[in-house]
Amino acid sequence: MTPRTLSSGIVVVRHHKDGWYYLLLRAYQHWDFPKGLAEEGETPLEAACREVIEETSLRNLSFNWGQGYMETGPYWKNKVARYYLAEAPSGEVSLPINPDLGRPEHEEFRWVSRHDAEALVRPRVARVLAWAEARLNKTPSA
Repeated sequence: MTPRTLSSGIVVVRHHKDGWYYLLLRAYQHWDFPKGLAEEGETPLEAACREVIEETSLRNLSFNWGQGYMETGPYWKNKVARYYLAEAPSGEVSLPINPDLGRPEHEEFRWVSRHDAEALVRPRVARVLAWAEARLNKTPSA
């Protein structure tokens, strides 16, 4: 069996007047939250934060709901994705050029409601979305 590979990401949210909006990134026809593999010496949370900066330019995330996470089941080549939940209260999203690729990793980003997110994501990501929505509906931790 192929060893498990852990990818770490963050469900990035922002509050709007009509509720929480989720940041989704599109690569090819796949919509997902910012994520990627850890570099040597990084914890999964450190990797997730770095990936958000590299893929979106967003910094200063607030982990208002703690550092709990959800992991997906194995998918492509036994990869598992671990997602944390954080708010990006400010900052503009951009899609910086990845120096290894010579282009951005993603073609598009959108801030979307849960309803719109559900229409875009695949079942693996939809389960993460449901987990995040449940956490958002609880009182944030200190």
